[in-house]
Amino acid sequence: MTGEDRLPRSGVPPGATLVGIIGDPVRHSLSPRLHQAAYAALGLDWVYLAFEVPPERFVTACSGARALGLRGLSVTMPHKTEAAAIASRRSPAVRRLGAANTLSFDERGIAAETTDGGGLLDDLRQWGGFVPEGRRCGVIGAGGAARAVVLALAEAGAADVLVVNRTPPRAWRAAALAPRVARVARPEELDSCDLVVQATPLSMPGWTETPLVDPARFGSGQIVVDLVYLPSSDAFLEQAAANGARVRNGVGMLVHQAARQIRIWTGLEAPLEAMWAAVSFEEAGAQVKPPPPAVGPDRGSPPRAGGS
Repeated sequence: MTGEDRLPRSGVPPGATLVGIIGDPVRHSLSPRLHQAAYAALGLDWVYLAFEVPPERFVTACSGARALGLRGLSVTMPHKTEAAAIASRRSPAVRRLGAANTLSFDERGIAAETTDGGGLLDDLRQWGGFVPEGRRCGVIGAGGAARAVVLALAEAGAADVLVVNRTPPRAWRAAALAPRVARVARPEELDSCDLVVQATPLSMPGWTETPLVDPARFGSGQIVVDLVYLPSSDAFLEQAAANGARVRNGVGMLVHQAARQIRIWTGLEAPLEAMWAAVSFEEAGAQVKPPPPAVGPDRGSPPRAGGS
């Protein structure tokens, strides 16, 4: 485990409550910055650490974290499936997805929840006033992040959720999470979607595979989201924006899924303003500026739910 580079400058004070993120790698993660800012704003003596743990040591690391008294862990790749498997209690969404991004430790064991899909919906509502109910939505990809988005959109009342993926069997499995509203689709069917979520590694540095869907086909009246948050802008979003689409990268989802984790662990409302302030605009760019103050019933704080 490596966490020294993510410690607050003062170190870990005696009696502090410990939480953290576990993944491989985690050195790129903005989660320590977000969480530590939140706990400081809440006046809590909590410390959020980063643990870089390879897959073969994940179960041992979680057992050690619980034995050492950590309150919980944010779970990022490649451990989300195993996180669901080791839990003694799982939320309904975790049971359906077979993956979790949030673990909580207590005397009863390990509880697993997922905050990814809900975090995306929270961000879309507060940033753009978008709610999925009755809307036509598309998801590009069928991996873990895509599956969480498919389920969240369906549970939020989307009229249709179209899944586009390079390998049909994975697309069918993702669509099967919500058989009444989700189905496998062709790229051209995304033209009529109100929301399109790009949930593949396409925009990650070093990724060379050609896009499955040409972003030039998106335009005015559509919201296009890329779940990757660094780099803050990429050719996919830039092309969609040039054609008139409203675009958003993944930092908003990151902030809001972390806010949900904080509510799970502390029982308190997360200080979103402090969390947005902790995001480096120099690194993350203009597309991750926080939303304006919430106004009206559709822009209020999201309900309780369950990180990278």
